[in-house]
Amino acid sequence: MAEAPVYYYETEGEWQGGRDLQISGAGLPAIVAGAPPEFKGRTGVWAPEHLLVAALNSCYMLTLLAVAEVSKIAVVNFSSSAQGKLEKIAGGNYQVTEIIVRPRIVIASANDLARMPRVFEKAKENCFVSNSLKSAVKIEPEVFHQQTPVTPCPLD
Repeated sequence: MAEAPVYYYETEGEWQGGRDLQISGAGLPAIVAGAPPEFKGRTGVWAPEHLLVAALNSCYMLTLLAVAEVSKIAVVNFSSSAQGKLEKIAGGNYQVTEIIVRPRIVIASANDLARMPRVFEKAKENCFVSNSLKSAVKIEPEVFHQQTPVTPCPLD
């Protein structure tokens, strides 16, 4: 049996003064990142905490789209918000202890509504970023058909 491929993703960071950095990767647009205001940074730049939450949110969205495609569920519209909770833990260090992802999806066929809880579960199980975190990851989805809410969709 062939071994699964291994992939590498590289980035560069360059200090820009103060608490700002420029982050780049080969063939990718550079972004300015820095400490958030609560840690002596400034507003208007991406904080590592934002990037962590965005990484999970975008990975979950892309994984869900892949699961829906394999499941032959037509997605009409899809958006998602996510919120990370940073708190001081035992020992005095800060940690992102929880990230809540709130996908809002519109599907084409009402016949697929009953299958959506499993799609949300499979997306969480297969999300690379979610699988790499020790933070609790909660999914609070909403499914719509013809712009009419039919759930929050329980994941039990």
